[in-house]
Amino acid sequence: MSAYTELKALGATASTRTISLDTTLELLRRSVDPAVARRAAVLILFGNLDDKPADFHSAGVPDELDVLLVERAATLNDHPGQVAFPGGAVDAGDAGPKAAALREAQEETGLDPAGVVVLGTLPEVGLPVSNFLVTPVLGWWDRPTPVDVVDYGESASVFRVPVADLLNPENRRTAVISRGSESHRSPAFLVNGVLVWGFTGIILNAVLEELGWALPWDAAREVVPVL
Repeated sequence: MSAYTELKALGATASTRTISLDTTLELLRRSVDPAVARRAAVLILFGNLDDKPADFHSAGVPDELDVLLVERAATLNDHPGQVAFPGGAVDAGDAGPKAAALREAQEETGLDPAGVVVLGTLPEVGLPVSNFLVTPVLGWWDRPTPVDVVDYGESASVFRVPVADLLNPENRRTAVISRGSESHRSPAFLVNGVLVWGFTGIILNAVLEELGWALPWDAAREVVPVL
């Protein structure tokens, strides 16, 4: 079975079943009140590798894919400097989360939405810091187009990361955030000179686990993100 076929199968079923992901994701689902939360959508866009090959190779790891990520501008009020999937709030003029994810991706990276095949959506996930209920939209980049920062007030960089490098156990970490007497731990990735953690790290980890692509890694290797 090809990686695309596996992604397509996940997209076709994810919205109609409870994905057995991880405890952190389940807590996020319950962290906001649907009655008052704002709706948002992000685009998890996989595609065939561009001209930058993966550094990591291992049996069973799809080393022909990459995923599109955005480094948010350090001047933003919400989640400054964090790496994220393209996305944002669902506007009144959007025909739902899928349309919102594509619109936001175009506005942030300049991609052509016509080249994206939407494979499906994952269940909504709570983002308590900004009181959003976020729909992850799973996409396949059928006809890739050049991408770059459109507005430096919103994004610091736009880049594609080989999925194999995300799966490399040497690039895996546990992000630890301490607030008062409480500590929050979540999966993270060190790639492209940046740390992918928080909401994006949790979703990435969940999707890779669900696809059966994840490799064993040392969760005791901790990193403290810069807030």
